[in-house]
Formats: sequence, structure tokens, C-alpha cells
Amino acid sequence: MNLTLKIWRQKDSNAKGQMVDYKVTDISEHMSFLEMMDVLNEQLIAGGEEPVAFDHDCREGICGMCSMYINGEAHGPDRGVTTCQLHMRMFKDGDTITIEPFRAAAFPVIKDLVVDRTAFDRIQHAGGYISVNTSGNTQDANNIPISKHAADEAMDAATCIGCGACVATCKNSSAMLFVGAKVSQYALLPQGQVEAADRVRNMVAQMDLEGFGNCTNTGACEIECPKGISLDNIARMNRELMKAQF
Repeated sequence: MNLTLKIWRQKDSNAKGQMVDYKVTDISEHMSFLEMMDVLNEQLIAGGEEPVAFDHDCREGICGMCSMYINGEAHGPDRGVTTCQLHMRMFKDGDTITIEPFRAAAFPVIKDLVVDRTAFDRIQHAGGYISVNTSGNTQDANNIPISKHAADEAMDAATCIGCGACVATCKNSSAMLFVGAKVSQYALLPQGQVEAADRVRNMVAQMDLEGFGNCTNTGACEIECPKGISLDNIARMNRELMKAQF
């Protein structure tokens, strides 16, 4: 395939960015999207130009590092995949592909397609954990009975990889799907209920402090989420927050 790429280039967080056009040729439909970007960067380096900076790590849809807004969709036109799992067979020969970073005030651009998502880390640090007595008297987790339904729902929430697609696709740049998933995975289990009130209050307060918007109720976040995190987790977070107020 021969493609035209319109890519956001920005030297650093203080510089003014712009869209720059590139041509790539002989792209196999079996390549992943990031492999196509590798081809472009090899081409740029060979020509003495600065390669396009973009986040990536595992390239297996696990780490949540890759974060491209492709043709107006977080992670591109496929569903249930991250950018690294997106394949070029989703595009046609002669296509023009627009590639931008995730856009949100809480995700400032560092360079080109790389954004700073440490706001998510700070939300996690505010309450996304369980305090455990490690004195040697800790009860084995397998000794605590948990219903299959609660365990399944907690596991579904825990599949969130923190990529930020929910924020990028939301017109309010809301992080409520992310926070809802992190609150839910603990709220559904007995180990997480001891600190449940403090957890949800602190995490929601930090989310607001970071500048994320409120939920729009349009459900775009669930659709674009590569792990299919359900909107039910936002409802659960709201219920947990209401309980914590009393």
C-alpha cells in the first residue's frame, strides 16, 4: 500500500505544533500500525530528518503506552484493540491517515505524539491501592470467600490498562471511566472495602484537581476503550462516592 500520513509534529510542550505530510510506500497489510510508523521513521532518519516521537512498549495491547488518535478515533478504526494491535489491513491503498496525540488539558503534549499521562499515576497514588498488614499474620487471600459474580466484575474492571483512550475520545476529556474502573476493582472485593470511603473520595478529588471534565453520558469512552470497560463502573463509582459522603 502507498499512503499519505498527516502527522502532528511538535518539538516540545512549549513549541507550537503543526500537521506535516509524509508519504510511505510498499506498506504491507500484515504490518501493525506501529510497524508502519517504524518504516516512516527509518525513512526519516535515512533522509537526515527527525523521527516522529511516539509512545510504545509491549506492543501486545497490555501496557497501555501507545496513544495515537487516528482518523479522529482513539487507537484508530478497529474495536477492542490498542494502537499497537491495529493492523494496516484496516486501511486501503491510497488512503490519507491523520495521526494526532491524545488531546486533553490533563494530557499535555511532550513531543509529537507523546503525551504526559502522569495525571493517571497521581490519581492511582491518591487511593488506588489496598493497605496490607505485612507483619506475617496476613490472611491468605484464597481463604476469603468471594462470589463468582463479584470476582468476575472485579476482574473485568481490573483489565483497564490506563491508556487514556476514554479521556481522548470524550468531548469533556473525562477520566471517569478510568477512575470508575480503578474504584470498582477494589469496591467489589472484601479486601478493598475497609478503605472504600477514603479511596473514592481521594481519587475523585484528585481527578478533579488534575483538570479532567465530567462525564457526558454519551458512552464514547466505552466504545473506544480497547478493553471494553463498562459504563457500569462509572455508576458504581458514583454510588460509592454517595455512600462515602455519609
